[in-house]
Amino acid sequence: MLIINIKENESIDKALKRFKKKFEKTGVVKALRRRSAFEKPSISRRTEIIRASYKQRMYGNEES
Repeated sequence: MLIINIKENESIDKALKRFKKKFEKTGVVKALRRRSAFEKPSISRRTEIIRASYKQRMYGNEES
């Protein structure tokens, strides 16, 4: 359960914005979407490999 302490003279909009930011960081919605449909392990591995190759192409060629 998330607890947001509202400061004195703070608007509800700011408190709601802080709540939404905190809620997003917990990753609840992301986990729900991931669990909504079963994904075969082979497909998840394939997507992981595709993401890794993309990152390698984008960021791997940089020389420091």
